[in-house]
Parts: sequence; C-alpha cells; structure tokens
Amino acid sequence: MIALIGIIVQKQEAVEKVNALLHNYRNEVVGRMGLPLREKGINVISITLDTDAGKINALTGKLGSLDGVTAKAIYGVGGV
Repeated sequence: MIALIGIIVQKQEAVEKVNALLHNYRNEVVGRMGLPLREKGINVISITLDTDAGKINALTGKLGSLDGVTAKAIYGVGGV
C-alpha cells in the first residue's frame, strides 16, 4: 500500500524524536521532503511509504503522540 504522512512539528525539541521514529521505519520510506518554515517556527515534513496499513497506522500514531507534533495519513492502493 502507498501512503503519504503529513507531519507538522511545532516544538523544536520534538525534531530528534521524529527523526528517530522515521529512522526506525526507513525500510518502508520511499521518499521524504522537509520544509523548515523558520519564520513560523515550524517544520513541515511529508513522507511517502510503501508498506502495509498496520505499519502506516503505527508510525502515524507514534508521531501524533509526540508533544508538539501533528501527523495525518492519506492512503492509496498502489500498483497498476
């Protein structure tokens, strides 16, 4: 399954925890784009994954449970 996780990091101290979680799922991540919006004091990250729904849900939940982090997933079916 292909999915996109949108992440907004509002607290700078959460950045290391977000990166650690993403590192743990590195085999499922096929792309990552990060935008530091310094003037707003936030980071916006989009992650593209190719894995099963359980792993997508687990990562999204773990990210969203971090203080100062919001994460939402959009799912696709993948393949042709």
